[in-house]
Amino acid sequence: MDILAYTMEELLDPTHLIEGERYEFVLEIAVDEEDELYTEGGLEIRLIVAKKGDEFSIANYFITAKAEEGLLDFALEEDEEKMILHFCQEHIITGE
Repeated sequence: MDILAYTMEELLDPTHLIEGERYEFVLEIAVDEEDELYTEGGLEIRLIVAKKGDEFSIANYFITAKAEEGLLDFALEEDEEKMILHFCQEHIITGE
C-alpha cells in the first residue's frame, strides 16, 4: 500500500465535549493488483485521527472506491493501520 496524496484538516469542537484534538485525513492510496483491496480507479481512505496528549489513535475510517464513490466493506490489516497512523502522526506533528 502506497499513499499517493493526502489532505489534512483539524476538526474543531466548539462545544469542548471531545477531549483532545481530532484531524480528518483523506488519503489517496495505491495497492497491488493481487491485494484484496485493489479496485480499478484507485482507493481513498477517509479517517479521523485522535490526539490526546502524546497519544495518537485512529478513531474511525472508511475505504472508498474512487471511481464508484462507494464505501467498501473491508477492514485494514493491523500493519496497514499502524503504517497509516504513523504517516498521519508525522504530518500532525510537523503541521504539513
